[in-house]
Amino acid sequence: MELILKQDVENLGFKDDIVTVKNGYGRNFLIPQKQAILATVSAKKVLAENLKQKAYKEKSIIDVAQKTAEAIKGLDVKITAKAGTGATAGDKLFGSITNMDLANALRKEGHEVDKKYISINGGNIKRLGQYEAAIRLHRSVTADLTFEVIAEA
Repeated sequence: MELILKQDVENLGFKDDIVTVKNGYGRNFLIPQKQAILATVSAKKVLAENLKQKAYKEKSIIDVAQKTAEAIKGLDVKITAKAGTGATAGDKLFGSITNMDLANALRKEGHEVDKKYISINGGNIKRLGQYEAAIRLHRSVTADLTFEVIAEA
């Protein structure tokens, strides 16, 4: 029996896969649980059209993400923070700079990026200087950003 999966089924396949299963498994479990439908000729045509449209939408999303990545790479981001004064604590920060601070700085520049998609190399920042971060805009698109932490005046 040929079926089109409507959702991921463990040890069988992923959503929108066409699979062959035993008649009893398909008729008594997959179809009543709404995990699959019969793979008729018309259902296969509908599936092919849906996959084509999904690929087209995915392409446009990736194009937008790549344009945003190029814009982010060209930014000159400076984050101000309170830093210690004196000979011993010259470049230490009060507190630390996190991916949330970097997300806020990017928001001020006009780029809305969720903090969970920002990864600062080396973790939280506790000193003044230049640092790098990787920003994931899509499953296949990442942007590397160099930014600077400077002391408040």
